[in-house]
Amino acid sequence: MSFLQLCAPRSAVTLGKLPGRIKLNLNPLHPISRAHFHCRCFSTSHVVLARHAKATGVRTSKKRPVTSIYDAEKMTLADAIHVLRALEVGSGNATYELTIKTAMPRGSAIPKGRVSLPREPKAKPKDKILVFADGKAADEAKRAGADIVGGAELVEGVASGRIQATLFIATPALIKSISQRLGRVLGPRGLMPSERRGTVTDDAAGYIRRLQGTTEWKGDKTGTIRTPIAKLDYPVEDVVRNVRHFISVVKHATGNQAQSADKDRSAKPVNAITKIILSSRQGPGIHISDI
Repeated sequence: MSFLQLCAPRSAVTLGKLPGRIKLNLNPLHPISRAHFHCRCFSTSHVVLARHAKATGVRTSKKRPVTSIYDAEKMTLADAIHVLRALEVGSGNATYELTIKTAMPRGSAIPKGRVSLPREPKAKPKDKILVFADGKAADEAKRAGADIVGGAELVEGVASGRIQATLFIATPALIKSISQRLGRVLGPRGLMPSERRGTVTDDAAGYIRRLQGTTEWKGDKTGTIRTPIAKLDYPVEDVVRNVRHFISVVKHATGNQAQSADKDRSAKPVNAITKIILSSRQGPGIHISDI
Protein backbone atom coordinates (compact mmCIF):
# COMPACT_ATOMS: atom_id res chain seq x y z
CA MET A 1 0.00 0.00 0.00
CA SER A 2 1.45 3.37 -0.99
CA PHE A 3 1.90 6.50 1.09
CA LEU A 4 -0.96 8.38 -0.62
CA GLN A 5 -3.24 5.40 -0.25
CA LEU A 6 -2.75 5.51 3.54
CA CYS A 7 -3.40 9.25 3.82
CA ALA A 8 -6.54 9.46 1.61
CA PRO A 9 -10.06 8.29 2.67
CA ARG A 10 -11.18 5.09 0.99
CA SER A 11 -14.14 6.85 -0.69
CA ALA A 12 -11.76 9.21 -2.47
CA VAL A 13 -9.50 6.43 -3.83
CA THR A 14 -10.27 4.84 -7.13
CA LEU A 15 -8.21 1.90 -8.25
CA GLY A 16 -7.39 1.89 -11.97
CA LYS A 17 -7.27 -1.01 -14.35
CA LEU A 18 -3.51 -1.32 -14.15
CA PRO A 19 -2.24 -2.98 -11.01
CA GLY A 20 -0.54 -0.62 -8.58
CA ARG A 21 -1.92 2.56 -10.19
CA ILE A 22 -3.98 4.85 -7.91
CA LYS A 23 -6.24 7.81 -8.72
CA LEU A 24 -7.27 10.30 -6.03
CA ASN A 25 -9.99 12.90 -5.97
CA LEU A 26 -8.05 15.92 -4.73
CA ASN A 27 -10.73 18.53 -5.44
CA PRO A 28 -10.64 20.90 -2.44
CA LEU A 29 -14.36 21.68 -2.92
CA HIS A 30 -15.34 18.06 -2.52
CA PRO A 31 -16.87 17.60 0.99
CA ILE A 32 -15.11 14.33 1.59
CA SER A 33 -11.78 15.82 0.61
CA ARG A 34 -12.26 18.82 2.92
CA ALA A 35 -13.45 16.76 5.84
CA HIS A 36 -11.47 13.56 5.63
CA PHE A 37 -8.26 14.15 3.66
CA HIS A 38 -5.74 14.60 6.45
CA CYS A 39 -2.07 13.84 5.79
CA ARG A 40 0.88 14.18 8.10
CA CYS A 41 3.80 15.95 6.49
CA PHE A 42 7.17 14.29 6.88
CA SER A 43 10.53 15.93 6.55
CA THR A 44 12.29 15.31 3.29
CA SER A 45 15.78 16.10 4.63
CA HIS A 46 18.44 13.66 3.59
CA VAL A 47 19.23 11.29 6.41
CA VAL A 48 22.95 11.33 5.76
CA LEU A 49 23.15 14.95 4.70
CA ALA A 50 26.12 15.75 6.93
CA ARG A 51 28.01 12.68 5.85
CA HIS A 52 27.21 13.36 2.20
CA ALA A 53 28.38 16.95 2.45
CA LYS A 54 31.65 15.87 4.05
CA ALA A 55 32.25 13.26 1.40
CA THR A 56 31.46 15.39 -1.65
CA GLY A 57 31.35 19.07 -0.78
CA VAL A 58 34.06 19.75 1.82
CA ARG A 59 37.70 18.88 1.19
CA THR A 60 39.80 18.24 4.25
CA SER A 61 43.43 19.35 4.27
CA LYS A 62 46.17 16.76 4.01
CA LYS A 63 47.74 15.64 7.26
CA ARG A 64 51.21 16.97 7.86
CA PRO A 65 53.94 14.44 8.62
CA VAL A 66 54.57 13.99 12.31
CA THR A 67 57.91 15.52 13.25
CA SER A 68 59.78 15.93 16.49
CA ILE A 69 59.32 19.17 18.40
CA TYR A 70 63.10 19.51 18.45
CA ASP A 71 63.54 19.44 14.67
CA ALA A 72 63.23 23.21 14.40
CA GLU A 73 65.55 23.85 17.37
CA LYS A 74 69.07 24.13 16.00
CA MET A 75 72.11 25.89 17.42
CA THR A 76 75.50 26.92 16.27
CA LEU A 77 78.34 24.68 17.33
CA ALA A 78 79.69 27.19 19.85
CA ASP A 79 76.27 27.69 21.47
CA ALA A 80 75.68 23.94 21.69
CA ILE A 81 79.03 23.49 23.44
CA HIS A 82 78.14 26.15 26.04
CA VAL A 83 74.67 24.68 26.66
CA LEU A 84 75.97 21.16 27.20
CA ARG A 85 78.74 22.42 29.45
CA ALA A 86 76.17 24.25 31.62
CA LEU A 87 74.03 21.11 31.90
CA GLU A 88 77.04 18.99 32.85
CA VAL A 89 78.30 21.41 35.50
CA GLY A 90 78.64 18.57 38.01
CA SER A 91 80.50 16.26 35.60
CA GLY A 92 83.57 18.07 34.36
CA ASN A 93 85.12 14.87 33.02
CA ALA A 94 82.12 13.99 30.82
CA THR A 95 82.56 13.49 27.09
CA TYR A 96 81.00 15.23 24.09
CA GLU A 97 79.60 12.73 21.60
CA LEU A 98 79.16 13.58 17.93
CA THR A 99 76.46 11.83 15.88
CA ILE A 100 76.41 12.12 12.09
CA LYS A 101 73.47 10.66 10.18
CA THR A 102 73.81 9.89 6.49
CA ALA A 103 71.15 9.15 3.88
CA MET A 104 72.54 5.74 2.83
CA PRO A 105 71.13 5.63 -0.74
CA ARG A 106 70.88 2.31 -2.52
CA GLY A 107 74.26 0.97 -3.54
CA SER A 108 76.27 3.01 -1.03
CA ALA A 109 78.69 1.31 1.36
CA ILE A 110 78.68 1.75 5.12
CA PRO A 111 80.85 4.82 5.83
CA LYS A 112 84.14 4.03 7.54
CA GLY A 113 87.65 5.38 7.80
CA ARG A 114 90.44 6.45 10.10
CA VAL A 115 91.07 9.78 11.76
CA SER A 116 93.61 11.53 13.93
CA LEU A 117 91.97 14.30 15.94
CA PRO A 118 93.91 17.44 16.87
CA ARG A 119 93.29 16.61 20.54
CA GLU A 120 92.21 13.08 21.34
CA PRO A 121 89.48 12.65 24.01
CA LYS A 122 90.84 9.26 25.10
CA ALA A 123 93.87 7.06 24.72
CA LYS A 124 94.14 5.43 21.32
CA PRO A 125 93.95 1.64 21.23
CA LYS A 126 96.93 0.03 19.56
CA ASP A 127 96.19 -2.07 16.48
CA LYS A 128 97.62 -5.53 16.14
CA ILE A 129 98.70 -5.61 12.50
CA LEU A 130 99.08 -8.76 10.39
CA VAL A 131 100.63 -8.47 6.94
CA PHE A 132 100.48 -11.13 4.24
CA ALA A 133 103.72 -10.47 2.35
CA ASP A 134 106.97 -12.10 1.41
CA GLY A 135 110.45 -11.05 0.33
CA LYS A 136 111.39 -7.41 0.51
CA ALA A 137 107.82 -6.26 1.27
CA ALA A 138 107.76 -8.49 4.36
CA ASP A 139 111.04 -7.08 5.68
CA GLU A 140 109.82 -3.49 5.21
CA ALA A 141 106.53 -4.27 6.96
CA LYS A 142 108.41 -5.64 10.00
CA ARG A 143 110.57 -2.52 10.21
CA ALA A 144 107.44 -0.32 9.94
CA GLY A 145 105.93 -1.95 13.02
CA ALA A 146 103.80 -4.90 11.83
CA ASP A 147 103.16 -7.42 14.60
CA ILE A 148 102.80 -10.53 12.41
CA VAL A 149 104.25 -10.95 8.92
CA GLY A 150 104.04 -14.05 6.74
CA GLY A 151 102.66 -15.69 3.65
CA ALA A 152 100.16 -18.43 2.93
CA GLU A 153 101.34 -20.39 5.98
CA LEU A 154 99.37 -17.98 8.20
CA VAL A 155 96.03 -18.73 6.54
CA GLU A 156 95.14 -21.80 8.60
CA GLY A 157 96.02 -20.10 11.87
CA VAL A 158 93.80 -17.10 11.05
CA ALA A 159 90.92 -19.31 9.88
CA SER A 160 91.00 -21.38 13.09
CA GLY A 161 91.24 -18.33 15.33
CA ARG A 162 94.65 -19.24 16.69
CA ILE A 163 96.19 -16.10 15.16
CA GLN A 164 94.34 -12.89 16.05
CA ALA A 165 94.76 -9.36 14.72
CA THR A 166 92.76 -6.15 14.46
CA LEU A 167 94.12 -5.09 11.06
CA PHE A 168 94.98 -7.26 8.05
CA ILE A 169 97.09 -6.09 5.09
CA ALA A 170 98.04 -8.09 2.01
CA THR A 171 100.13 -7.57 -1.10
CA PRO A 172 98.44 -8.01 -4.51
CA ALA A 173 100.59 -11.11 -5.16
CA LEU A 174 99.10 -12.96 -2.14
CA ILE A 175 95.53 -11.68 -1.98
CA LYS A 176 94.20 -14.30 -4.40
CA SER A 177 95.70 -17.18 -2.45
CA ILE A 178 94.19 -16.09 0.87
CA SER A 179 90.81 -14.71 -0.23
CA GLN A 180 89.27 -18.11 -0.97
CA ARG A 181 90.03 -19.41 2.52
CA LEU A 182 89.65 -16.25 4.61
CA GLY A 183 86.86 -14.40 2.75
CA ARG A 184 84.13 -16.01 4.85
CA VAL A 185 86.14 -15.60 8.06
CA LEU A 186 87.32 -11.99 7.82
CA GLY A 187 84.65 -10.60 5.47
CA PRO A 188 81.72 -10.53 7.95
CA ARG A 189 83.99 -8.86 10.51
CA GLY A 190 85.07 -6.15 8.08
CA LEU A 191 88.73 -7.19 8.31
CA MET A 192 89.29 -8.72 4.87
CA PRO A 193 91.99 -6.81 2.95
CA SER A 194 90.56 -4.93 -0.03
CA GLU A 195 91.81 -2.44 -2.58
CA ARG A 196 88.94 -0.07 -1.84
CA ARG A 197 90.04 0.31 1.77
CA GLY A 198 93.70 0.51 0.80
CA THR A 199 94.70 -2.66 2.68
CA VAL A 200 95.75 -4.45 -0.52
CA THR A 201 98.92 -2.65 -1.48
CA ASP A 202 102.55 -3.20 -2.49
CA ASP A 203 103.56 -0.49 0.02
CA ALA A 204 102.43 -2.18 3.23
CA ALA A 205 105.13 -0.35 5.20
CA GLY A 206 103.89 3.05 4.03
CA TYR A 207 100.31 2.14 4.90
CA ILE A 208 101.38 1.15 8.42
CA ARG A 209 103.22 4.43 8.92
CA ARG A 210 100.13 6.38 7.83
CA LEU A 211 98.04 4.47 10.38
CA GLN A 212 100.24 5.42 13.30
CA GLY A 213 98.40 7.77 15.61
CA THR A 214 94.99 7.23 13.99
CA THR A 215 91.79 5.54 15.18
CA GLU A 216 89.14 3.80 13.11
CA TRP A 217 85.56 5.06 12.88
CA LYS A 218 82.64 3.25 11.31
CA GLY A 219 78.91 3.79 10.79
CA ASP A 220 76.16 1.29 11.53
CA LYS A 221 73.81 -0.36 9.03
CA THR A 222 71.62 2.76 8.90
CA GLY A 223 74.59 5.00 8.11
CA THR A 224 74.76 6.63 11.56
CA ILE A 225 78.23 7.46 12.86
CA ARG A 226 78.83 7.97 16.59
CA THR A 227 82.12 8.91 18.15
CA PRO A 228 83.46 10.61 21.29
CA ILE A 229 84.81 13.93 20.10
CA ALA A 230 86.12 15.87 23.12
CA LYS A 231 86.02 16.32 26.88
CA LEU A 232 83.86 18.96 28.54
CA ASP A 233 86.86 20.53 30.25
CA TYR A 234 88.53 21.23 26.89
CA PRO A 235 88.57 24.85 25.74
CA VAL A 236 85.80 25.68 23.29
CA GLU A 237 88.36 26.23 20.52
CA ASP A 238 89.70 22.68 20.92
CA VAL A 239 86.21 21.17 20.79
CA VAL A 240 85.34 23.15 17.65
CA ARG A 241 88.61 22.11 16.00
CA ASN A 242 87.98 18.42 16.75
CA VAL A 243 84.39 18.54 15.48
CA ARG A 244 85.21 20.32 12.24
CA HIS A 245 88.19 18.06 11.53
CA PHE A 246 86.17 14.87 12.04
CA ILE A 247 83.27 16.14 9.90
CA SER A 248 85.73 17.01 7.14
CA VAL A 249 87.07 13.42 7.21
CA VAL A 250 83.54 12.00 7.09
CA LYS A 251 82.56 14.28 4.21
CA HIS A 252 85.50 13.05 2.20
CA ALA A 253 84.73 9.38 2.98
CA THR A 254 81.07 9.78 2.00
CA GLY A 255 81.78 11.70 -1.22
CA ASN A 256 80.45 15.05 0.04
CA GLN A 257 83.84 16.72 -0.19
CA ALA A 258 86.54 16.23 -2.80
CA GLN A 259 90.26 16.43 -2.30
CA SER A 260 92.97 17.25 -4.79
CA ALA A 261 94.12 13.63 -4.82
CA ASP A 262 90.72 12.44 -6.09
CA LYS A 263 91.02 11.72 -9.80
CA ASP A 264 87.56 10.37 -10.52
CA ARG A 265 85.09 11.56 -7.90
CA SER A 266 82.09 10.93 -10.17
CA ALA A 267 82.63 7.16 -9.89
CA LYS A 268 81.99 7.30 -6.13
CA PRO A 269 78.33 7.63 -5.09
CA VAL A 270 77.57 10.49 -2.72
CA ASN A 271 76.12 9.54 0.66
CA ALA A 272 74.55 12.81 1.81
CA ILE A 273 74.86 13.95 5.43
CA THR A 274 71.38 14.66 6.82
CA LYS A 275 71.97 15.53 10.50
CA ILE A 276 74.84 16.48 12.79
CA ILE A 277 74.08 16.22 16.51
CA LEU A 278 76.25 17.08 19.51
CA SER A 279 75.35 15.58 22.88
CA SER A 280 76.81 14.65 26.26
CA ARG A 281 76.20 11.99 28.88
CA GLN A 282 73.34 13.80 30.66
CA GLY A 283 72.60 16.54 28.16
CA PRO A 284 70.24 16.47 25.17
CA GLY A 285 71.17 15.97 21.56
CA ILE A 286 71.48 19.38 19.88
CA HIS A 287 71.26 19.76 16.11
CA ILE A 288 74.17 21.81 14.76
CA SER A 289 73.20 24.43 12.18
CA ASP A 290 76.51 25.94 11.03
CA ILE A 291 78.39 22.90 9.68
